[in-house]
Amino acid sequence: MTNIPVLETRRLILKPLELSDANAVQKNFPQWEVVKYLNVAVPWPYPEDGALTYIRDIALPGIAAGSQWHWSIRRKTAPDDLIGLISLTDGEEDNRGFWLAPAWQGQGLMSEACNRVTDYWFDTLGKMVLRVPKAIANTASRRISKRSGMRVIKTVERDYVSGRHPAEVWEITAEEWRSYRLKGE
Repeated sequence: MTNIPVLETRRLILKPLELSDANAVQKNFPQWEVVKYLNVAVPWPYPEDGALTYIRDIALPGIAAGSQWHWSIRRKTAPDDLIGLISLTDGEEDNRGFWLAPAWQGQGLMSEACNRVTDYWFDTLGKMVLRVPKAIANTASRRISKRSGMRVIKTVERDYVSGRHPAEVWEITAEEWRSYRLKGE
């Protein structure tokens, strides 16, 4: 398996995803507020073994192949409590994905996690561009991209758990990211 490091931010610990995280994911993930703007590939209603199946059959094989990087999101003040996931994926237009339990949304935690894994994408993995699709209706997720210096490069239609929606593909290059980080976020 590819060695994925533990990453930290001011308030968070991002631990490499493990099979033992399945129960915590299963507890926090299957909520409409979390899944409605995720890719239609997410089964809904979420099956009782959905987290186990995802981690075992998708995330861990992607990590082993060196094409995916997955972390659990935990607060430094409660490092045993998984509150979300964040992932990076090698590909053309869908390089970063995340979810956060509703109780922890709106506190800037996901922006911290995104900034840290974006650093990893460019500085450790040496990638030249990061692209992320977002449903236009997903204003909170779009705000994270905008605040981190990303820009919309095109509008498309995509299928989500909640149906087909207009979406934007957001992008930032390595050079733009480094400039953004130099300005102090």
